[in-house]
Amino acid sequence: MITRRIFLSAASAAALSGCTSIGSRELALPEVKPQPPVMPAHYGPVFDEGYSIPAVPAGVVPEQFWRQQVANPFPQEVPGTIIIDTSTFYLHLVEDGGTAMRYGVGVGQQGFSWGGAAVVQYKRKWPVWRAPDEMVARNPELEPYSVANGGMEPGLMNPLGARALYLFDNGEDTLYRIHGNPEAHSIGQAVSSGCIRLLNQDIIDLYERVRNRAKVIVLQPNPALSVGLS
Repeated sequence: MITRRIFLSAASAAALSGCTSIGSRELALPEVKPQPPVMPAHYGPVFDEGYSIPAVPAGVVPEQFWRQQVANPFPQEVPGTIIIDTSTFYLHLVEDGGTAMRYGVGVGQQGFSWGGAAVVQYKRKWPVWRAPDEMVARNPELEPYSVANGGMEPGLMNPLGARALYLFDNGEDTLYRIHGNPEAHSIGQAVSSGCIRLLNQDIIDLYERVRNRAKVIVLQPNPALSVGLS
């Protein structure tokens, strides 16, 4: 004879087991997928200089590449220096007081092509992008955006995004740019084009913190391209 206590004990065990029995079949409970972490408010939508930048979608950019203040890993560098480590996909801006602002970046083919020290010669909001002649030679469809034709007008689909920092070495243009981009999935990745890409929300933040003639150090994983910190 099944007592009420035995019946209730059996029912509790079935509930705790995570499945229910129907005849000889067991039905698994639906899998509950974890929700992606909520993005910080500074990755919300931005209206800037007449352009509407959409929010960064949740679950696309890994949390370690979100903008954050960290202990300065480059204490030998003066405040205001930018250090880009292409192997870790991080850009650090050295601050006073032993901290640095860290940003996640995507690194394009051009971004892996040069390493060393340079300076931010100048900065631009919503810059025009001009396809270099050698790029046009490889991709004739870019002819409308060539230097001769005036380049691509600013906008959300412009490869340089909302801001660009132009790097020079001894007065010569390195053709290296730190710039925005609309492709959130490229952060923390090696991508086919561009130099050093940041989320548009992050490049706007960096732009306001960086002064002209700031020192920039680009570290490459290839020892032949790497430069030691001075």
